Amino acid sequence: MTGSGFDPAVFEDSAIDEETRAINARIDKVFENAPPIDTVPPQVMRDARARGEGVFAARPKTERAVVRDIEGPGGPVGLRIVAPAAPRGVYLHFHGGGWVNGANDQNDPLLLHFADRLGLAVVSVNYRLAPENPYPAAPDDCEAAARWLVANARSEFGTDWLAIGGESAGAHLAAVTLLRMRDRHGYNGFEAANLVFGVFDMALTPSVRNWGPRRLVLNTHSIAWFRDVFAPDPATWASPDVSPIQGDLRGLPPALFTCGTLDPLLDDTLFMHARWMAAGNHAQIELFPGGAHGFSSFGGPLAKRFTARVDRFLEERLG
Repeated sequence: MTGSGFDPAVFEDSAIDEETRAINARIDKVFENAPPIDTVPPQVMRDARARGEGVFAARPKTERAVVRDIEGPGGPVGLRIVAPAAPRGVYLHFHGGGWVNGANDQNDPLLLHFADRLGLAVVSVNYRLAPENPYPAAPDDCEAAARWLVANARSEFGTDWLAIGGESAGAHLAAVTLLRMRDRHGYNGFEAANLVFGVFDMALTPSVRNWGPRRLVLNTHSIAWFRDVFAPDPATWASPDVSPIQGDLRGLPPALFTCGTLDPLLDDTLFMHARWMAAGNHAQIELFPGGAHGFSSFGGPLAKRFTARVDRFLEERLG
């Protein structure tokens, strides 16, 4: 399942290990009587996630993090930085949460892992959230953070080696930021893109449309709702700035695409990986049997394999 392809056996039910089945059963139980997502006020949703309620446990915060603001198009953009003493490179990180949820102080174990295991300084971005701040607020903030990093990586961290990545909506924002940096600023110096169970097509891919009501973290209704509050004007959905899969993908960095086979967003990963390669870029894909959306946060064997796979990809690029 490495390199540019994968074994079709990854989609077989027999490929799913028992611990992953148990994790998915617990997720089903959490959402069994949960209210529809569009009936929960966004701030209530955010507060619950910050407390670690639901399927995403609260993660410990590190005292090593440095918090600073940079100038952004809509006001200050917050950065959370975790860095080793002598960074080998810098990883620009965008958190997930459907452009509505999450924050850059909810991923410190990930930031610490990249810093301590790979020697990367990690800069995680607190972009503006929908529905209070719909498109283009979040991409604008992520673009501002990327521009700041390109201009200041050498002076701030002693290195010009840059990678970019994120999870779910964060992977979407990473792809959009790469296109903006190339097209608006003539910059194509990112050395790696780590695109984790991302959403790349606002028209909704077949796996999203055909998923149905089962809310294994996400379902067809919740994905459409997240899309609608982020980009409420359907006229924007075909734009590469909203659906990066629609863009000219030439000249983008080597990318690793990862996704679970029980993620409604599976086709987004499959299709974007294919388009990335068709544009002449290096691309790798890894699919994880039975993985739900967000599986890398739920522990178990899939999460361990995922971490090792991302580490290997970034180590290869650090070279």
